[in-house]
Amino acid sequence: MNKSLITLVFAIFCAISVNAQDIHFSQFYMSPLNLNPAMTGIMNCTQRLTFNHRNQWTPILRSNSYQTYSFSYDQRIPVGRYDYVGVGGTLWRDQAGTVDYGQLQAKLSGSYSKRMAGGRNESHYLVAGFEAGVQQTGLDLSKAQWGTQHDGNGGFNSGASSGETFNRNSIIFPDLSAGLLWFSIFPNDNTFYIGGAYHHLNRPNISFNRNKREILYSRFTGHLGGEFRLTDRTALVPNAIVMFQGKAMEVTPGVSLKFILSKFRYETQSFQFGMWTRIANRVNSGVLNDALILTTRFDYNQFTIGFSYDATTSLLRKAAPTTGGYELSLMYKICGRERRNVYCPSF
Repeated sequence: MNKSLITLVFAIFCAISVNAQDIHFSQFYMSPLNLNPAMTGIMNCTQRLTFNHRNQWTPILRSNSYQTYSFSYDQRIPVGRYDYVGVGGTLWRDQAGTVDYGQLQAKLSGSYSKRMAGGRNESHYLVAGFEAGVQQTGLDLSKAQWGTQHDGNGGFNSGASSGETFNRNSIIFPDLSAGLLWFSIFPNDNTFYIGGAYHHLNRPNISFNRNKREILYSRFTGHLGGEFRLTDRTALVPNAIVMFQGKAMEVTPGVSLKFILSKFRYETQSFQFGMWTRIANRVNSGVLNDALILTTRFDYNQFTIGFSYDATTSLLRKAAPTTGGYELSLMYKICGRERRNVYCPSF
């Protein structure tokens, strides 16, 4: 499969198939509200601002490469003696392909954290979360190219019938999701969490033809991770995520090595680097290793910056030696004075 053919496949894919795909980030742990609504307000501070940007397939699609942006804000509010309520909002934008396919979603989320057990040095919480949003999706069908318009010899006739019927270029629909999370804090700053979310509970219609119904498949997300101290200055930070949506499956496990430079209450300075691998199912049968994900992260008090690169390991790498995706994550936490102990993992 040469580069021009792969480019054509991407163009067709962007024209007819991408509307069934959800956005996702390789640094999923740095995009908590997109990961699971139960992550809303789960932090060691009182407020959190998060920004994520992903760029993918630039060597193949050039100016039409995939661009994904996400911005979120959330905070936690104490309830009673040990519990918390989390509230937040997310705005994300996705632009992809030669037909200017774009998605824009705004959503609000909330959570309730109930302490199930614990004491001064350890604690265990169960969290339930819910989110509701509105999404607008659109594309420019005048730029679409179809197989029936190509003569098989490199020629293209834009006036030929595509055999497809569309009567709108934009759709707006509501979107609902829910999730659960369990996290535990142990002595010596060891943590563990496991959660799951069910996205697109309402299974909205995303067809660009008013007379047809094309359902956005519900997506199940399971994730777990933690931080486990090796010494006073080093720790292992493993994470894993698994997603199922329709016939699609994706599993991304990995681990980082964390070096703790200094720590005093909420002021932590640390550096970490690690590697993840993304495994997905093939169209027909079997699975493949899609990419190796190299990551690095630096925490300076309440500010965090993360950077990752997806190195393609599938056959698609033949299209361009540098095929892959870059991702940048920024996080800023606002920490006020606490009158009681706070138990949360460090995301």
